[in-house]
Amino acid sequence: MSSLAQPGNNNQIYADAVLEGGGVRGIGHVGALTVAEEKGYSWVNVAGTSAGAFVAAMMAAGYSAKEMYGIMRDEVDLNRFAQDRGFNGFFLGEAINLLRHGGLHSGDYIVGFMKEKLGAKQKQKFGDLVVPGREHEPKDSKYRYGLIVIASDISTGRMLQLPQSILQFGLDPDELDIALAVRMSASIPFFFIPVDQRDNIEGRDCRIVDGGLLSNFPVSIFDVQTKPSHPTFGFRLVDSLPTPERPWPISPTDNVFQIGQALLSTMLSAHDRLYMDDHTFVRTIAVPVNGISGTQFNLSKEQTDLLYQNGRNAAEQFFSTWNFDEYIATYRSNLPQEGRRERLHEHMKRVYQMLET
Repeated sequence: MSSLAQPGNNNQIYADAVLEGGGVRGIGHVGALTVAEEKGYSWVNVAGTSAGAFVAAMMAAGYSAKEMYGIMRDEVDLNRFAQDRGFNGFFLGEAINLLRHGGLHSGDYIVGFMKEKLGAKQKQKFGDLVVPGREHEPKDSKYRYGLIVIASDISTGRMLQLPQSILQFGLDPDELDIALAVRMSASIPFFFIPVDQRDNIEGRDCRIVDGGLLSNFPVSIFDVQTKPSHPTFGFRLVDSLPTPERPWPISPTDNVFQIGQALLSTMLSAHDRLYMDDHTFVRTIAVPVNGISGTQFNLSKEQTDLLYQNGRNAAEQFFSTWNFDEYIATYRSNLPQEGRRERLHEHMKRVYQMLET
C-alpha cells in the first residue's frame, strides 16, 4: 500500500494488486480484475508470481481486464506453452531437455507472446513502466515501477523481486526485459527449462525458476508503515476444502517421473492450503478453480469461461462487503490486535458455556 502521490485522474479509485501464481488457472484472476475495474478501480503498482506475473505484466502495460480476457480466450494457444505431452509421455527431445537443462519445455512461446503484446503497448523494458511522478525514486524502490515480478534463484536460495533484485547481479533494473522477467517467474520446476542469469558481480550464472517456489502470494509487498492512501488487493486461486466425498487427490509416486509430477503438483497447489492471517485474508479475493490443474494446457472454452466467471463471482462477493476505511480502522490504526488463537479460545469458551446451560 503505497502512500506516495498518485498519478492520473483524482476521480479514479486507486489500488495496488498482488496476483498469486497458478498456471493456466490465472484466467480466474482476469475475471476478478474485470469486476474491480467495472467498480472504478485503477492500478498503481501490481505484483505477480508465475501466471500472476503474466497477468500483472499486461496490467502494468495498460491492458484492461476485459482486453486480457479477449486475448486469453481467443488468441492464446495454451497448448503452445507445452508443445508435448509432458510427464504423460516423453519424446526423446523432451527427455534430453529434462536431463541436460532441467526442464521439459523451452518456454519460448511465453517470451514471444509477451514481447508481442507488450510491444503493442510500447512497453518492453522495466524503464518503460516507471510510474509517472516517480522517475526520481531510486531504482531499488518497490514503488518506482508499476510492476514487480517474483522469481526464485535456486543457485543462492534467494527470492527475487524484479526488476529491483537485478541490481544484485550488477545490472540496471531499467534495462531488464519485462518478458524475460515473466519467463523467469513462470519457470515451473521440471516443466520449463530454468532461466540462466549472469551475475556480473560474482562472475557466474544463476538459475532462476518459478517465484512460487519461495513466495507465491506476497500480498504485503506494497505495505507501508504509515496510514495507506489506497488498498492492496490480493488475488488467489484456491481449491475447495476436502470432504469425505471429494478428498484431495493422491498422486502416485512409484517411479522418478511420477515423483517429479507429484512434486510439481504439490508446488502449484500447496500454497492454496496455507493459513492466512486475518489482515491478509480480509483483503484477498479467493477464486475457486474447481479442481483444474495449473498445467492443464488443454483447457476447453467451457473451462476457460468457468474460471473467468468464478473470478467474477468471487470479486462481486468480496466487494459487496469491502470497506477501505473500516479496514484501516481495524488493521492499520496501530491498535493492538487480538490474535486468532485468543479469539478462537474465546469462541470455544462461549460454545462450551452455551452447551453447559
